[in-house]
Amino acid sequence: MINNNKVKEKAHNNSQNAGILERLYGFGEKTPEEVLRIFRTSQKGLSEKEVLIRRKESGKNIVDYEKPPAWWVQLLQSFLNPFILILVVLVVVSYIMDVLLAEPANHDFTKIIILSIMVVISVSLRFWQEFTSQKTVEKLKSLVQNKSAVIRADGSSENIVASEIFTADIVPGDIVELSAGDMVPGDIRLIESDDLFISQSTLTGESMPVEKYAHNSTKKTSESAFDIPTICLMGTTVTSGYGKGVVVGTGKNTYFGSMAKQIVGKRPMTSFDKGINKVSIVLIVFMLIMVPIVFLLNWWTKGSWQEALFFGIAIAVGLTPEMLPLVVTSNLAKGSIKMAKRKVIVKKLNAIQNFGAMDVLCTDKTGTITENRIVLIRHLDAEGHHSETVLRLAQLNSYYQTGLKSLMDKAILNHSNKLDADKMLEYEKIDEIPFDFSRRRMSIVLEKKNSARTMICKGAVEEIFEHCTKVNKKGKIVPLDEVQMKDIIKIKTQLNMDGLRVIAISYKDLPRNEGKKQYSVDDENDLIFAGYIAFLDPPKESAQHALRLLQEKGIHVKVITGDNEIVTQKICRDVNLQIKGVLTSSEIDRMTEEELSAAVEHTTIFAKIGPLQKAKIISVLKKNNHVVGYLGDGVNDAAALKEADVGISVNTGADIAKEAADIILTEHDLLVLETGVEEGRNIFGNISKYIKMTASSNFGNVFSILVASVFLPFLPMLPIQLLVQNLLYDTSQLSIPWDRMDKEYLRKPKRWDASNLVRFIIWIGPISSIFDIITFGVLWYIIGANTVGSAAVFQSGWFVEGLISQTLIVHMIRTEKIPFIQSRASTPVLITTGLIIIAGITIPFTVFGHLIGLQPMPAVFYVLLVGILLSYCILAQLVKTVYIKRYREWL
Repeated sequence: MINNNKVKEKAHNNSQNAGILERLYGFGEKTPEEVLRIFRTSQKGLSEKEVLIRRKESGKNIVDYEKPPAWWVQLLQSFLNPFILILVVLVVVSYIMDVLLAEPANHDFTKIIILSIMVVISVSLRFWQEFTSQKTVEKLKSLVQNKSAVIRADGSSENIVASEIFTADIVPGDIVELSAGDMVPGDIRLIESDDLFISQSTLTGESMPVEKYAHNSTKKTSESAFDIPTICLMGTTVTSGYGKGVVVGTGKNTYFGSMAKQIVGKRPMTSFDKGINKVSIVLIVFMLIMVPIVFLLNWWTKGSWQEALFFGIAIAVGLTPEMLPLVVTSNLAKGSIKMAKRKVIVKKLNAIQNFGAMDVLCTDKTGTITENRIVLIRHLDAEGHHSETVLRLAQLNSYYQTGLKSLMDKAILNHSNKLDADKMLEYEKIDEIPFDFSRRRMSIVLEKKNSARTMICKGAVEEIFEHCTKVNKKGKIVPLDEVQMKDIIKIKTQLNMDGLRVIAISYKDLPRNEGKKQYSVDDENDLIFAGYIAFLDPPKESAQHALRLLQEKGIHVKVITGDNEIVTQKICRDVNLQIKGVLTSSEIDRMTEEELSAAVEHTTIFAKIGPLQKAKIISVLKKNNHVVGYLGDGVNDAAALKEADVGISVNTGADIAKEAADIILTEHDLLVLETGVEEGRNIFGNISKYIKMTASSNFGNVFSILVASVFLPFLPMLPIQLLVQNLLYDTSQLSIPWDRMDKEYLRKPKRWDASNLVRFIIWIGPISSIFDIITFGVLWYIIGANTVGSAAVFQSGWFVEGLISQTLIVHMIRTEKIPFIQSRASTPVLITTGLIIIAGITIPFTVFGHLIGLQPMPAVFYVLLVGILLSYCILAQLVKTVYIKRYREWL
């Protein structure tokens, strides 16, 4: 059924996003003077009085995103577990039966105390782990508030004051100055710019910075706010150049703010939550069916409804896997601690198990597969051959360029440490023709001592190409004819197809004796085409190894990026990620839900994808029954992080990305994820062990009780004996979180399957019943415990056999292999199970045993018990072998 409130909220958010986009386009189309008039401001800035008025109207310049719940809400959420609630109900029922309805002399707080301790430990562990993790995340946030350079009028018409203002205090109409390293503090319409380059990677995922400029007749050719050349968006950063602009949007009224709203609201239920709920329902239904049957049978055969009710409550406690919350929480907490040592902060404990179930990992390209930096990887002549001459020309141009160096200039100068400063100083700079967006090129005029002058021009291939009349071919200067033009374009196209960003280098010699000191755009003609410089955001060294490890563990990696498909395909090929298919944003928009559902299955690369499309892709994959992880660190990743079963961000990511994530990495590396996957599967295996051990053992015990209740003239075991036996068995399970899984088990994704549990119970449960009934026969016919007067002997014998067989089954179920021979449990498991077996044998000989109605058994019983238990283990191993052969799985 569709949630109308969610639909309305989504429609409202989409409408608001569209409104902000239209407003930004409107400001982009207007001249700077028109925008200043609209906001009743000027180049001199706002007065303090006007700032106060506007702050009251627009509020603080703060983006609202989902905040973590209060501590008391987290504590309450820790209680909301089906088995915790059952334990609470049993505590209440036990209090009513054992205290309120019992005689004062018969008040018994044993069950109440035991069950209450289990509740407190389970709830406290989960609450404390998640609460402390959240605090750690909050500490990751910057302790220093961002400031921006804002021009404010001081009341005098002559004076203009530029000062550092807290970003939160900026209002619409403020005049802001931008320089390299600044974060854009709001949506800004530029009114001045000088070689201003903005990195939009936190919003788009694209590694290459884009140029923004003040004067342009913007025409709406795209539906994206990122493509408006006169608008700088909140949350982006300045990589180089200078800009000045008027703030046209703050806080929630920015494009950034509209994206942040997408992560507010209830998080979708994850694979772990769904699975554990289904398993819980199976076990609860089983308990609700069996307990009334046991109660009615004992009432009918024994004649006392009160005794039968007490026994029924004891059975309910025995059937309830009351240690499940504790085992689950202990497993997850242990995994969280282990991952913290590897610089991974676990915000949501359940996310660790979801790691183990994950079969699809969606990741951004920039910073995850690539290094998120620009490097020069090729310098080629006009024919596409390696050329040191082209590199030297490019280095001279970048070295003598004034002002802030662009990322490409830095890449040229840093390339292979080949820059020889002494040789650079052999030249004298005569003049510079700076870069501008309309020309898309810049030139330097240099003069070498006792030599001719040279103009070196670099820029977009098409722009350089139009101003060249000659080409340098292997040192020979020849006219640039039509054939050579086609060859140049072909090489440039091939470089682009390889995912490279290409600029051209050209030059021409100038007369030394002309005495000219200033050069203009008119001099940029009759150039000689020298060659190409090609750049790339290179793949990480660890990426290929990490991707291979993930694929070996059955995880399909899909790349969702804001970058174009050509660049992304190149990177994927470089890291040996097999590309099965490519989808772009526009192609997805044209697809129906059914078409997209089919397409995502055979698509590796999703290119030019927007924030909401990322979340949509994750949602479709989940509907296709995948457990999906998403790794991203930008504002544009927040919605996808929240939608995923496992949302993964990094400590350097945007705040709203960290808030939406379940896991935060302090190192941006895919190798860390491989560790998380292995730990998640180990945790799943250990939890699965406990559930299957307990459920199958409980089923067998209840079936045995049903048989015994029909034929015995007395209770097969007293309620207190059942509780003690259950407590001892549960104690042996406390070491399960420290057990290890076989290597073969860790190779495939693991997820909960309630039908698998039912099948397992039906196959394994009756084994214990068979040997319980054999034990009944031994006790009845050989030991002679066949009268009401010998009930204590019968109960003691079954107490010992039941506890030891339950404990031994731990070793049979924990592995697909032959226990102790092919696979040995961890030392903590060996110790706890060994101690419980010893306790089971010795308790009937102790004062405590006497107090709960047990008595020592004759030696012949223990001799026969060895044979029973040995036969039990052999049959369990045989059934396990048949089960695995038939269903090709075990845990």
